[in-house]
Formats: sequence, C-alpha cells, structure tokens
Amino acid sequence: MVEITIEYMIMIPLLITQIFLFPLTASWLMNIWVDSRRTLAVQDAANHLGSTIQQLYFALNHDTISAGEATYSPGLPPLIEDRYYTANGTLRAVVSEPNSSKILEITLKLATTGIAVTTKVVLGPNVQWQGSTFMSNSTHACVSAQKFTNGTILMFFGEQGGV
Repeated sequence: MVEITIEYMIMIPLLITQIFLFPLTASWLMNIWVDSRRTLAVQDAANHLGSTIQQLYFALNHDTISAGEATYSPGLPPLIEDRYYTANGTLRAVVSEPNSSKILEITLKLATTGIAVTTKVVLGPNVQWQGSTFMSNSTHACVSAQKFTNGTILMFFGEQGGV
C-alpha cells in the first residue's frame, strides 16, 4: 500500500505539469508554423512584384520603344491571410561608376504581424526610382513607368487611372 502512495506522489505532479505543458507547446508550434507560412506568402508576393518591375523596365528599355508612360497591374492578391501589405523601394547603384547597373531593393511588410521581407531587382543605369508606396488593398495599385526622350526611365508604384 505504501508503494502505491509513493507512486501517486511522484506521478501526480508530472501529470499536472503535462496538462499545462502540452497545450502550450502545441500553441507555440502552431505560431511558428503560421509565421513561416505568412513569411513564405509575403516573400512570394515580393518576388512577383520585383519580377513585374524588372519586366516593365526591360520592355521600356528597348530602343524601339519611344517616350511615353506605361502602367502594369502585377496581379497580386489584395490580402494575405486577411491582412493587407505595403511595399517600398530603394534604388542604389552597384558601384559608383556612372554607367553601372542599379539595384532596386523592395521591402514588403504584412500589416499587424511584423513580417517584412526584402527582394532585390537588378536594373540598368538609366533607371530612376520615385519614392512611393504600393498598397495591396487598393483596387487600382500598379507599377508605373515613364520613359523620357533621353532614354531615362522613371519608375514608381502608382494607381491605374491616376498617379
């Protein structure tokens, strides 16, 4: 009889600990999984947006394209897991030489989560970037570009039907 009591004295605290430990562990693992899934979705959107900008630049950079304006809707979903996201770009030269390529660094942030990812796009020396913000929940969000007669291409996030 004494042996059973000792076993209960050892096992009851362990069982009570497991009652609290297992749900907390499951919740912690689910949060990691959800954050990973969201980060992957935001990275996919950032890569798609970067690819859209690069394709628009290459299309306008061709010698047969004269001066003018172009807008392109990237076809991204307006929400990722019921949250909108924003994108901002920063342009910098690869090296300090005047005719070197430039890198556009695009940062996408998912609202209310703290998830932010960055993607980089290589563009030519004749590109300029106008500071702007891409708002995913805008029904007219797009990538806009203006090609000037001197061959310079000004790119920015805009709104279809207006800048």
